[in-house]
Amino acid sequence: MSQPPDFEARLAALEARMVEVAADAAAARHLAAARDRDLADVGIKVDANRSAINALGEQVASGFTEVRGKLDATAAGQVQIAELLTRLIEGRSNE
Repeated sequence: MSQPPDFEARLAALEARMVEVAADAAAARHLAAARDRDLADVGIKVDANRSAINALGEQVASGFTEVRGKLDATAAGQVQIAELLTRLIEGRSNE
């Protein structure tokens, strides 16, 4: 059985193409591994940011509680001042 005249050229082209395909596959594996590392890094950063945001939220809540306590104390002091002023005014009007 004889081979077509362009058989050797076609075989050489096919072999060259196989080398290119193997190189493309290696590059794809490398890119996929890099993507996996990048995704892992992003996941770590997201977790760190979530922890930081939660910690800040707790600080803010604690700060609001503290401010609310101070405002309540101030309001109580103002009530006492108002009562003292009322007594003082009433005492002067009875004279």
